[in-house]
Amino acid sequence: MPRKTANQFDQRVLDLYDDFAHGRLSRRDYVKGLAAFAVGGLTVEALEESLSPNYAWAEQVKADDPRIVTETISYDSPEGGGKISGLLARPADGDATKFPAVLVIHENRGLNPYIADVTRRLATEGFLAFAPDALSPLGGYPGNDDEGRAMQSKRDRNEMTQDFIAAAKLLDTHALSNGKVGAVGFCFGGGVVNQLAVQLPDVLDAGVPFYGSQPATSDVAKIKTPLSIQNAELDRRIMGGAEAFNEALAANNVPYESHVYPGVNHGFHNDTTPRYDEAAAELAWKRTLAWFNKYLQA
Repeated sequence: MPRKTANQFDQRVLDLYDDFAHGRLSRRDYVKGLAAFAVGGLTVEALEESLSPNYAWAEQVKADDPRIVTETISYDSPEGGGKISGLLARPADGDATKFPAVLVIHENRGLNPYIADVTRRLATEGFLAFAPDALSPLGGYPGNDDEGRAMQSKRDRNEMTQDFIAAAKLLDTHALSNGKVGAVGFCFGGGVVNQLAVQLPDVLDAGVPFYGSQPATSDVAKIKTPLSIQNAELDRRIMGGAEAFNEALAANNVPYESHVYPGVNHGFHNDTTPRYDEAAAELAWKRTLAWFNKYLQA
């Protein structure tokens, strides 16, 4: 199916998808809501398909790209899910080189192809990038986002945070790491980046949360990590807490920048759904790389 863009949908349809994707709406109610917009020969099934991720669109860096080396590794998360696996990617040249490290934190559906591609993109830019799969204790990402979302909802959120804390510590001491660790996350992962900034102020050297839930205002005083915040203007849920978070960061002298991309939706960086906005995604990614290069170079 050809890629559609957000402006081809009624905003209420995109809001329905957002509510469904974040578990605020059951599939039954989601389909029922879509039925109101299935007009002029357009079926609910076709509308649902056009909103769902298409991972054929997302591969910017192929798995066998000669510029990088990738492997699946496992690590221990004793306070989390036990044994966690994930994708590790690094530049192909410079085997003896130590690279700035970046933890890539997925959305609420596991290590899907989009997140794997983001990890490879970082490797082409000179980073040691690692994307753990929080679904590892349940068998790993199942190949389908709907199933992945259901699986992730079964895991304890605090234990998943511990999985990513363990991963950040792994990168901090990894043989190929220069000891500088950043984290980028999307949606659920953006919220985890903010939590790592609270809980690992002496490990996390830079964070880039994309449309992630903010930590409690009382926890902001614990943050030392410089943050580059990427938000979408139409993301009512996240934008509701954005101003207070910015004010708390400023009050606690945390280095930060906060970007709001006008007219775009939650998930605008994910190039597998119609919510993707190319201009905003490219600018946000440029800012992400600049932030990591500023704070992670030895």
